Amino acid sequence: MKLIYEKGAPGRHASILGKCDVPEVMPPVDDMRKEKPLLPEVSETEISRHYQALSKRAYGVCDGLYPLGSCTMKYNPSVDEDIAALPEFTSVHPLAPDETVQGSLTVLSEMEKVLMAITGFAGFTFEPAAGAHGEFTGLLTIKAYHRANGDLTTRTKIIVPDSAHGTNPASAAMAGFEVINTPSDDKGCIDLDALRAVVGPDTAGLMLTNPNTVGLFDPNIVEVTKIIHEAGGLCYYDGANLNAAMGIARPADMGFDVMHLNLHKTFATPHGGGGPGSGPVGCREDLVKFLPGSRPVKGSDGMLHMEAGSDSYGRMRAFNGNFLVIVKALTYVKMLGRDGLLEASRNAVLNANYMRVKLSDILPAAYDVTCMHEFVVSLDDLKKSTGVSALDFAKAMQEYGIHPPTMYFPMIVHEALMIEPTETEPKETLDEAIHAIREIYERSYHESEWMHGCPHTDSDWLHEYVPEDTGAADRLEKAVTTVIGRPDEVTAARHPKLTYQG
Repeated sequence: MKLIYEKGAPGRHASILGKCDVPEVMPPVDDMRKEKPLLPEVSETEISRHYQALSKRAYGVCDGLYPLGSCTMKYNPSVDEDIAALPEFTSVHPLAPDETVQGSLTVLSEMEKVLMAITGFAGFTFEPAAGAHGEFTGLLTIKAYHRANGDLTTRTKIIVPDSAHGTNPASAAMAGFEVINTPSDDKGCIDLDALRAVVGPDTAGLMLTNPNTVGLFDPNIVEVTKIIHEAGGLCYYDGANLNAAMGIARPADMGFDVMHLNLHKTFATPHGGGGPGSGPVGCREDLVKFLPGSRPVKGSDGMLHMEAGSDSYGRMRAFNGNFLVIVKALTYVKMLGRDGLLEASRNAVLNANYMRVKLSDILPAAYDVTCMHEFVVSLDDLKKSTGVSALDFAKAMQEYGIHPPTMYFPMIVHEALMIEPTETEPKETLDEAIHAIREIYERSYHESEWMHGCPHTDSDWLHEYVPEDTGAADRLEKAVTTVIGRPDEVTAARHPKLTYQG
């Protein structure tokens, strides 16, 4: 049996006009349910109240400062959602003939051109579903390159700095490479001597985030990529932190060969709840032919068609990735334009450095120099003096209406808090956060036991705390009560309750 979408079929949107045959695939009988699932039957009013209640139990970017590094979800304007919700996009069937979906293919083509301009690369695939999926895709591209050169069996090692994102070594291992770690120098960047010591004829490539996870742009980046290239390897750029360099520096100009970007972070699309994401991968011209899947190419008939590269190593997922995420990202880019994207990067750097300097007398950055989009502080001295850990400090921030930053990462910084204020926060919000952090710091010395119990579920203590900035007091009054107190995270991890118990 086949499901046939006929031209002009009732109930189908014009964007899928044409005829396409879709095989009907039914699961094996043994895998199908024998009885109906136990699902509640509720009214629209009840379910609306249910989700509204859930939203009040969570903290999101709509509630206040969300300085979660190192690759925070960024600005998410409503217009992006409106455009992606247009039926001309949502009603497109993935198997519709190319001639009936020229608008959607134009979105892919224009987004590819935008990313090529921003990064300096020659082509992109939109198949990867998120950042780590993009890493894996990029590594398979590197693998395809070495296979074509006949040295895949000898080039077996991927070099990963100790400040890398945790998914980097995991992706390299998944791709079948041996992971070689290199240390950072005393300035928080790659140790060139240590790098030279591990490169050789077995080097397949290097994975690097720049700016790195301590928020620093490596001043030796051109030398780093040169060392890898002279050894015959390729350089992979983890684009998770591109919002600090977008419009200012291009990865291809730094000597990188392949990279992924996070459209769901750098380009505004929400990534809450684990998805949906989009991690397109771009590369230099001679690697484009290896990319997975198909890319929009204009044919002799003047229309766009999806075509695979001559030496493509296959597919990473079905169809063309998370298409509506790409629609949102292109909307964001078109709204901001060239100058707006540059301003976003500059604001990310400005906001991070403003907070870094304002807190430097109590929480100096681990590498206290001009940072990019984020900075990492160490609470090691505070813990030794008061017993208050980075975890305690982060939990206390919740009571002040601030989402906690990333804790204990990167691992090269002890008792680390990674603070990324993002490019969209105004100075007033940053000042409120700075005031709150300073208050928490003082309480660490005088109320360490209180700190160990954060977050608390009542806000009585707040009535004794009236900051000079009354605007901050008003905001804190609205956002101090947490739904639960300090959870027993060790027990939860060792003995999780995976089913609801009413």
